[in-house]
Amino acid sequence: MAKLFFYYSTMNAGKSTALLQAAHNYAERGMTTMLFTAKLDDRAGGRIGSRIGIDAEAIPFDAATDFWNLCAPRKPHCVLIDEAQFLTKEQVRQLSQVVDEADTPVMCYGLRTDFRGELFAGSAALLAWADTLAELKTICCCGKKATMVVRVAPDGTVEREGKQVEIGGNDRYVPLCRRHFSESIRTGRCTGWKADS
Repeated sequence: MAKLFFYYSTMNAGKSTALLQAAHNYAERGMTTMLFTAKLDDRAGGRIGSRIGIDAEAIPFDAATDFWNLCAPRKPHCVLIDEAQFLTKEQVRQLSQVVDEADTPVMCYGLRTDFRGELFAGSAALLAWADTLAELKTICCCGKKATMVVRVAPDGTVEREGKQVEIGGNDRYVPLCRRHFSESIRTGRCTGWKADS
C-alpha cells in the first residue's frame, strides 16, 4: 500500500542526497520515478543537487503545478519531491490523492521551519497529512542535534526579520540546536557561523 512520506530537517542534513539515493534505488530495479524540485530555487539549474556533488534532472514546480494531473497519468513507481516546504496546502492534498487513488508512493523532502522558527506552509500541511514522518538529522556547532536554522548577513549578524523565502546555502544559513538558535536570536550573533563557509 502506497504512503505519503515527509522527510524533514534543518539545512545541511542531507535531504537532497537521501532523495537522490531513493531515486537511484528505484532506477537500479528498473522502476520509473518522477522527481520534482521548486522552481524558485535555481541554484542547481533545474536539477536536484546535493552538497556532496551528485545531482539529477527534475521537473520544476511552483504554486500552479497540479501534481495529480502530472503524476497520475504517467503511473510512476514513486514520486519524489525536493524542497517540499514550498508546496501549497492544495498540492499536499493532490499528492495525497496520488497516493490514495493512484496507489503511488510519494516521498517529500524539505525544511520544517524557517529562519524565524516558523513552519513553512508546505511543511505544516505535510506534518498534518503525511502517513510517515521522519526527521533527518544534522548537528549544531556544539555537537547536539540541530533542529533550527538562522539566516545570517555577510558580517555574521543574525537576521530576525525579512521575507520567509530567500534562497541560499551555507553562506546564509546555519543549522543550530534550539538553545543556540534562541541565543543567536537574542544576541543577534551566531556562534556557529564562519565567514569562509
